[in-house]
Amino acid sequence: FFSMRRIKVELFPRRVGKKGELKRKRREGFLPVEIYGKGVENIHAFMRLKDFEKLPHGESFLLIAKINGQERLCFLKEVQYGYLGDNPIHVDLLDISHLERIEMELPLEFVGKPIGVEKGGTFEILMHTLSVKADPRSAPEKITVDVSKLDLGDVLKVKDLTLPEEIEVLDEPEENLCVVVEPEEEETEGEGEAQTP
Repeated sequence: FFSMRRIKVELFPRRVGKKGELKRKRREGFLPVEIYGKGVENIHAFMRLKDFEKLPHGESFLLIAKINGQERLCFLKEVQYGYLGDNPIHVDLLDISHLERIEMELPLEFVGKPIGVEKGGTFEILMHTLSVKADPRSAPEKITVDVSKLDLGDVLKVKDLTLPEEIEVLDEPEENLCVVVEPEEEETEGEGEAQTP
């Protein structure tokens, strides 16, 4: 297991209550950011929109937010989007310096070609992420699942995963992660009809 990627990002202080400043900064390509967490003071800041757009999608990562000469280890908690749904308008960062464990989604990466696919079956992924509670500093950036041994009709469940002890899985153990669907029987012509001798 690799631990989570760490990405450095520079933030700039933001004064609260200045509507004009917010509008001006947005026009200049900045996003308002809120940093909060247990045992730390809240920080209002700005992040460059282009820095935000470079952040990875579909994987978990940690942010090292540099502001006022300090570095804060953060987890991207929430992004608010505008009414069009594609323009970010606000970012929440959770300062995890004092947190032991947090709830997070870890992406699942399925590797290998199932035996059942070689026999004509279809491999279907039913879950793309796993909900876990873990220490974000040591959690992996993704969970790799080897599916090469799955035969026709085989199903892999949450309980079948082998994970480090310190990762607590929040999904139901019986939930299906993936399945190898058997090929549908093709009916041969005339089958089922009474055969005349």
